[in-house]
Amino acid sequence: MSRRPLIGVSTSEVRIAEQVEPIRYGEPPHREMALGLKYLQAIELAGGLPVVLPPLAPEAVSPLLERMSGICLTGGPDLDPQNYHSQPHPQLGPTHPDLDRFELALARDADERGLPLLAICRGAQALNVARGGALYQHLPEEVGGPLHHRQSEPGDRPTHVIEIEPGSRVAQVIGRTQIEVNSFHHQSIRVLGRDLRAVAWAEDGVIEAIEAADREFVLGVQWHAEGIAQRPEQHALFVEFVEAAQRYGDPRLHVRAA
Repeated sequence: MSRRPLIGVSTSEVRIAEQVEPIRYGEPPHREMALGLKYLQAIELAGGLPVVLPPLAPEAVSPLLERMSGICLTGGPDLDPQNYHSQPHPQLGPTHPDLDRFELALARDADERGLPLLAICRGAQALNVARGGALYQHLPEEVGGPLHHRQSEPGDRPTHVIEIEPGSRVAQVIGRTQIEVNSFHHQSIRVLGRDLRAVAWAEDGVIEAIEAADREFVLGVQWHAEGIAQRPEQHALFVEFVEAAQRYGDPRLHVRAA
């Protein structure tokens, strides 16, 4: 890879001071961003240069994206259901509307620019909502069934099987139509957003992956691929994403790909 593309990585989780453990001789606890290093490590291992994007004001989105070749939307808290015109479910977790505004603006602007997008867990849900879709707010009550989508096992351990549509972009990238995945969510896609299609499902019918028919690389996965990126099929997702970002950022490659 001659030039490593700059990949913007969203962070939609914020810890308030009361949730932060004071460190001896450190600065006082304050509101801070939280993002797992595994997202950044998976992108770096695939050949990209990851840059964490803080939740800024929406008007900062366009200047940020002018410098990026790809965007990774990451996991985090529940989305505010007002974003998809629904009333809150009693089991809805804490929401952060100001963070939602930034991430949804990021997803929409990146999408309009044709930037490659890899969306993971909450990120896939945000991508769907950004395109006008809607979510189940609490799977145990709204879908039911014996499958637990929020596992208690560590994140590097897959806990259930998903089926992937043959011929889909996800199947082509992963190279298989059935894989094991990890699972840390209680929400999922209910109504698909504009020009998105479901291409993978859990045994209870919950959508596990989406892709956009109108873009070269816009993929969303409900599982935490970064947590099991040591597996070849998961690493392949990040490699394909980084290669799409490199093509986006290098006009010479656009000519060859045409």
